[in-house]
Amino acid sequence: MAGKDASVLTISPDGPLRGSITTFGALVGSGFRRYTTYRQATIAGTFTNIVFGYLRCYVLLAVAASTLGGKPAGYDTEQLATYVWLGQGLLSVVMLWAWSELAERIRTGDVAADLLRPVPPLIAYLAADLGRAGHAMLTRFIAPVVVGALCFPLRMPTRWTTVPLFLMSVLLAVVISFGCRYLVNATAYWLHDARGPILLWVLGAGVLGGLYFPLRLLPHGLTVALWLGTPMPSILQTPLDVAAERDGPGLQAGLVALQAWWAVVLLTLAWVVQKRAERRLVVQGG
Repeated sequence: MAGKDASVLTISPDGPLRGSITTFGALVGSGFRRYTTYRQATIAGTFTNIVFGYLRCYVLLAVAASTLGGKPAGYDTEQLATYVWLGQGLLSVVMLWAWSELAERIRTGDVAADLLRPVPPLIAYLAADLGRAGHAMLTRFIAPVVVGALCFPLRMPTRWTTVPLFLMSVLLAVVISFGCRYLVNATAYWLHDARGPILLWVLGAGVLGGLYFPLRLLPHGLTVALWLGTPMPSILQTPLDVAAERDGPGLQAGLVALQAWWAVVLLTLAWVVQKRAERRLVVQGG
């Protein structure tokens, strides 16, 4: 009996943790499977990204050709091509565009069902978004990068640390983007209609995230202010600079560390906002 009790005491602390990990993994898998059903949308979206990849790449290469020394903001032609094509592949992974699922559920009142579930909404939506990002990485990321590599000279990694740093940077970028989108959607708890904040997010994320042009083309002081003062450059600019090896190993690692900081800040802020919103719903009667 004593031995049996000892074994129970040894195993029981791992039970909740193991169950939480299993549940989180199931939600990630559910998010992945959900997007496998949108096959035609995946193909159409990939084709569109490739077309715009050609346009963006030729524009930036023209900028490089007209720049003294051919290296605008320190990017050579291979780095610019890498920036463009990996950026086209990452668009759907980090999901810069509008996401209004939470806001819509708040507007219709369906969010009440989310609050009754054993998994908090923030964790459930994060797990589903990671599953979505995993699907996009396998489907929407690879094709544009392959096309870009076949048609343009891309920069291959010259340091062994670049690949793991890039993968870590992409994961953190997904979490940061999710945190921003969750906070934007959560404004519906107070506004009841989050279309305005969502529109502002769509307009601002592309410019401040480094989608339309590398932020390094801006004045240095403004670039540093954007990087340190907002999470936007950490969504797209950072993983692309890491992949293109725009900076040395130390600065590469520093940019990824800054991403980790923003990921923690945004998830914490989203958790606080969610808790305040839940108290607001109780005061309003549900």
